[in-house]
Amino acid sequence: MSTLSVAVHDSTTMTRRSLRRIVRYPSMTAILVGMPVVFLLLFVYVFGESLGAGLGLGHIGRAGYADYVTPGILLITVASAAQGTAISVALDMNAGLIARFRTMPVTRSAVLVGHAVSSFLQTMLSIAVVLAVALAVGFRPTAGLSGWIAASGVVALFTVALTWLSVAFGLVAKTPESASNLPMFLVLLPFLSSGFVPTESLPGPLRWVAENEPFTPTIETIRGLLLATPNARDLTLAIGWSIAIALGSYVWAQRLFDRRPTR
Repeated sequence: MSTLSVAVHDSTTMTRRSLRRIVRYPSMTAILVGMPVVFLLLFVYVFGESLGAGLGLGHIGRAGYADYVTPGILLITVASAAQGTAISVALDMNAGLIARFRTMPVTRSAVLVGHAVSSFLQTMLSIAVVLAVALAVGFRPTAGLSGWIAASGVVALFTVALTWLSVAFGLVAKTPESASNLPMFLVLLPFLSSGFVPTESLPGPLRWVAENEPFTPTIETIRGLLLATPNARDLTLAIGWSIAIALGSYVWAQRLFDRRPTR
């Protein structure tokens, strides 16, 4: 077998292992889906009427606000998954299992790839569930097939980026407890973006943060693609941020994995 085929085989085995862990502990997936759904229901049914009236788009009400807020909720789902990934990686690093793998003829990158791929699949499934709930509460996208494909690609690319970042967080953390805290800021960043209100409505320093962080162009791109109002600048920034985070996090994770001693 070639080196590439061995790496693919080992990565597939490690992905299967991580997926079995996800199936064995369904509460993690339930929490991953539950929090964004609660946010969605809260903002649409409790704040939707007022926020919808204050968007500067006329009195669009709850239904219109559901169109506005859903892309941000989808990215909160992506960010929420980071915590579970970081904890899973930290557990492996502190349980002595990785030390065992290092004594076996297993491709070194396969362990991390297995965590990343299984987390990606879990996150995409969670996004599908949250999107179904959004459609049930009034989200009405107007995109055609090409718009849906493009929006799905942007979401998938951003998911890959945050997944590898969370893998790196799991490696840099000394304990699973600290690994659960490191990705928390990722859940907060969508609230400091255009996910819930336009950035123009924020005060000076917060507006600067919102306009220069990766969630805003990604949310704007998804919103534009699903509502058939795409913006080329936002799309370029969203793809650029995702690629930069994904590549930087992958390299960081691989170096941490090679250098960190295991028990």
